[in-house]
Amino acid sequence: MTIKAVQMIEIGAEDDGQRIDNFLFRVLKGVPKSRVYRLLRRGEVRVNGGRAKPMRRLRAGDTLRIPPLRVGDEAESRAPSYSVIEKVKNSIIYEDNEMLVLNKPSGIAVHGGSGVNAGVIEALRRLRPDERRLELVHRLDRATSGCLMVAKRRSALLRLQQALRDKVGLEKYYLAVVHGEWPEARTTIEWPIARRELPTGGRLSEVSEDGKPALTRFAVLAARPSMTLLEASPITGRTHQIRVHCGVSGHPVVGDDKYGWHARDEALSVERMMLHAYRLVMLGADEQPVIVTAPPEPRFLSFIKDNINNSLEAILSARSQSIETAR
Repeated sequence: MTIKAVQMIEIGAEDDGQRIDNFLFRVLKGVPKSRVYRLLRRGEVRVNGGRAKPMRRLRAGDTLRIPPLRVGDEAESRAPSYSVIEKVKNSIIYEDNEMLVLNKPSGIAVHGGSGVNAGVIEALRRLRPDERRLELVHRLDRATSGCLMVAKRRSALLRLQQALRDKVGLEKYYLAVVHGEWPEARTTIEWPIARRELPTGGRLSEVSEDGKPALTRFAVLAARPSMTLLEASPITGRTHQIRVHCGVSGHPVVGDDKYGWHARDEALSVERMMLHAYRLVMLGADEQPVIVTAPPEPRFLSFIKDNINNSLEAILSARSQSIETAR
């Protein structure tokens, strides 16, 4: 990215109330966050002629000054590859004026960082340069596949994130294959989760009395003595919540190399983590219900067929019937 002259941007109603650092991250795509913060510290970015701190919230009618910038090879190195762009392009399963939903493939990060050059959001922005307000509504782990929401305008981003916080009008359902036979009576786990720093510099989520509240609902869809297919619905949104709750309960997600049991996974020769966000139920901007279902990829389906000895389609059909009967 190269900005040869000073930019003067007038803030519109859509960006009213947004923090200036987040606004700049979106407008200055490819510019490292550290550089954005340096521009703010030095007063090179100004609002209405004055300096602005990173947490300052912009207001409609504000005039934002952005100095000339040049980002060369560093920005190009962060560009998504052609294969990632094509996978993201082919993974869009729902779209309206407010948002789109992707069936994110396992193995692709949702955004660049931590050793990843670029992810879903960078690929989407390359695909749709005219869509200037594309933002992730939530996150999925790199190894997790399935429904990923992306807002196309800030009003939609705020509405959907508020629904996630309030736990009203937006439900997420996952398919998880776990080790061992899950007790059918265990339909909820409500163990607080905290994040802690590792000596290596990474971070890990763990059940802790000092953690934040975390609630996950579970339903057994199919079971064998050595393995269970679960439907998991995270009511709260803690990092790695389903994986942590399953792991601490003694039934880690198959293929989970962070919270799982490696010996069991090696014996299975599992190719990916068996966690898939398969269904979203939400209210659209018009208050009408929207249901989006993401079909699992072939290797997820074949694993279930080989190890649970049933087709996923039949399992989910039986689950729908049981829900209707309960109503």
